[in-house]
Amino acid sequence: MVAVYFSRMSSIAGDPVAPGRSAAVPWPGVWLTDLSLLAMALIWGVNFTVVKFATGLLDPLAFNATRVSLAAAVLTVLAAAGVTRWPARRTVLAVMALGALGNGLYQVFFVEGLAHTRAGDAALLASSSPAFIALIGRARGTDRIGRRGWLGIGLSVLGIGFVAHGTTAAQMGGASLFGDLLILCGSICWAVYTVWLEPYTHTIDGVKLTALTMIGGAVSLLLVASSRIAVAPWSGLPFSGWSALAFSGIFALVIAYQFWYRGVRIIGPTRASMYSNLQPVFAVSFAWLVLREVPTGWQGAGAVAIIAGLFLTRMVPS
Repeated sequence: MVAVYFSRMSSIAGDPVAPGRSAAVPWPGVWLTDLSLLAMALIWGVNFTVVKFATGLLDPLAFNATRVSLAAAVLTVLAAAGVTRWPARRTVLAVMALGALGNGLYQVFFVEGLAHTRAGDAALLASSSPAFIALIGRARGTDRIGRRGWLGIGLSVLGIGFVAHGTTAAQMGGASLFGDLLILCGSICWAVYTVWLEPYTHTIDGVKLTALTMIGGAVSLLLVASSRIAVAPWSGLPFSGWSALAFSGIFALVIAYQFWYRGVRIIGPTRASMYSNLQPVFAVSFAWLVLREVPTGWQGAGAVAIIAGLFLTRMVPS
């Protein structure tokens, strides 16, 4: 039963179980992964508004380096308390180097881009990652996507286009081409990071893996942002600013990342990344409530297309 179920789930996107990926995950474990990825998308969707708000109070680089360092400290404590061994030094250095890309350079593009565009626009552009992940994975020969999988990705990208068109048609302020390009560059960094990190998810404990990648990101960010952290107005930061820092550092970078790495390990990077396409749905909705970024009919149509693409790629049997 388990083998048949996992075979069916793998055939949805034409992607066989990757070497090292457990094919004996029980049915509840697979659906627990789906639910955790849904929670991840919600946290990351809300985080767009949180970061947009926080970068209005603090310098973007200072905020980013501080939240990543906070996450690295929490994860290091959790990892040290675990019973599994740390990987070999060579592996540690390789994972930390990937962390400098995925939690360092990506975070610079993400936060600086978000500071120069609307939260909804940023969420939409960030959702281009699954397409990049699929292309890079296919080029490396680590992920095979069938016709139905490509159709699902294409439908989600179409939904992203709908929402972007809705924002443009409404002529809402706050967006810029510069900010949009930074977010798009971040999406490419995240795609490369995800594909190259996937093999390590099968051999390294999840908490230790997250800790090492976050340490790599924190070190690289502190190298470029230490001067801005020193002059940031910490003494005058309101409670809402500290709350934003805590949410973005712990929920978005510690808890949600654990859900993400589990998804990459259990169902693979391409299908796990499809859940990130739900981010704009949550991000646009939350930005509407908090930042008054009013959604349009095009954005609603885009949300439907994004969800349909996820359903087609992940849940409809072949």
